[in-house]
Amino acid sequence: MPLRVFNTLVNEKQDFTPVRPARIGIYVCGITVYDLAHIGHARMLTAFDVAVRFLRWAGWEVAFVRNWTDVDDKIIRRALERGQDPRRLSDHFIEECRRDMQSLGVMAADVEPKATDHIPEMQALIARLIERGNAYASRGDVYFAVRSFAGYGKLSKRNLDDLRAGARVEPGEQKRDPLDFALWKAAKPGEPASVTWESPWGPGRPGWHIECSAMCQKYLGTTFDVHGGGKDLVFPHHENEIAQSEAASGQELAHYWLHNGFITMDAEKMSKSLGNVRTIRDLLAHWDGEALRAFLLSTHYRHPINFTEAAVLEADRRVDYFYESLAKGDAYLAQKKLAGRSGPEPLGEHVQAFREAMEDDFNTAEALARLERLYGTLNARVDAGARPDEVAALLQTARALSGVLGLASRAPLEAVRQRRQIAAGRKGIDPKWVEERIGARIAARKAKDFVRADAIRAEVAARGVELRDGPGGTDWRVLL
Repeated sequence: MPLRVFNTLVNEKQDFTPVRPARIGIYVCGITVYDLAHIGHARMLTAFDVAVRFLRWAGWEVAFVRNWTDVDDKIIRRALERGQDPRRLSDHFIEECRRDMQSLGVMAADVEPKATDHIPEMQALIARLIERGNAYASRGDVYFAVRSFAGYGKLSKRNLDDLRAGARVEPGEQKRDPLDFALWKAAKPGEPASVTWESPWGPGRPGWHIECSAMCQKYLGTTFDVHGGGKDLVFPHHENEIAQSEAASGQELAHYWLHNGFITMDAEKMSKSLGNVRTIRDLLAHWDGEALRAFLLSTHYRHPINFTEAAVLEADRRVDYFYESLAKGDAYLAQKKLAGRSGPEPLGEHVQAFREAMEDDFNTAEALARLERLYGTLNARVDAGARPDEVAALLQTARALSGVLGLASRAPLEAVRQRRQIAAGRKGIDPKWVEERIGARIAARKAKDFVRADAIRAEVAARGVELRDGPGGTDWRVLL
């Protein structure tokens, strides 16, 4: 089946046709870096990371751009509160976000432009809009004249008169119309020099919306394929991007607009006022990054997703199942003397089922379900003593399709060990204590003191740990 995506611009699924054959340009609005990234950011990052992974796996050439907003009112305000330079603050949080992305398995984009590196491009775009009559200077500020662009509201489906009824002019703003938005902001007293640039309209800095128009067109061209981001960006950010970009060029900015849904926390909207904003860093202290990723992929990217401990726990179990299945298959092939050989081609029927799910607007929830059935087949065939070449093909397919979702890519035994450490820490269990009790149990069994051996098993079970005896010795896992 052809790739179909839900285009916010027309509010329906459409067959995907790229601007250039076999090459896709994707721009995703990144993070405003004034604090640690939160779980809502993680959803955006993961959703578009998987989309890019799938497209490349499916044979497309993808140019992927995801920006950093590193000059903004929030950044300046936070820096002044801390007595820091805004540029140093934003650079710090960019690096912190990259650490979190690595833990979540989110790949770097091909280009990750920073707003502060593209001031000349923004000024050139603003000058073009003034020349064309779509923008005007006012006491050092520059505003986009919303009513000068006939298509305003086409993305968010909002009516200009309704918008005007709720619009207001902030103190200090010199707009001709309350709907107009800032392209350039005059420098204010007390703002650091590091976030002030000279311009034809006086010293100042760019507004938020203009940065993405300048950067996406620099790296992807005047018209490109996909523009994405969180659903909260549909209005006003993406609506304003369309207006200023298309007013300047006279051409369509992006053919497809993709937006991921919101996250609620225990069925409540995530907000700072409720105190329920969870940073990725905080969650990584309790959960393996792969478990968080599997949780985020368990719901279609456009739909709302409710964060609960139970839901993440279920995703954690799924990741455990994947790794334990891979380890089991590897051990089976090692026993059959086939370990380390190059595997056969992936099994076509499983690949096709997975591909069909992903081609339906990147339906990771369905793709995960089909992948889990593949792992079930792998386990069943190992248990049935299947031919080694059949098991090898199942293993190869499971690894390939898991990789498309950014899952189960670590060495299985090492991943099990790392994940076990995190699970133990979450329940306050010292792994060294468990290993000591396993050693004591082995000694008791060698001495044929089976009563003591059973007592040790019961002791660790009471702490939430299951001991598992196998051909390679005794392993353990935290009961979830």
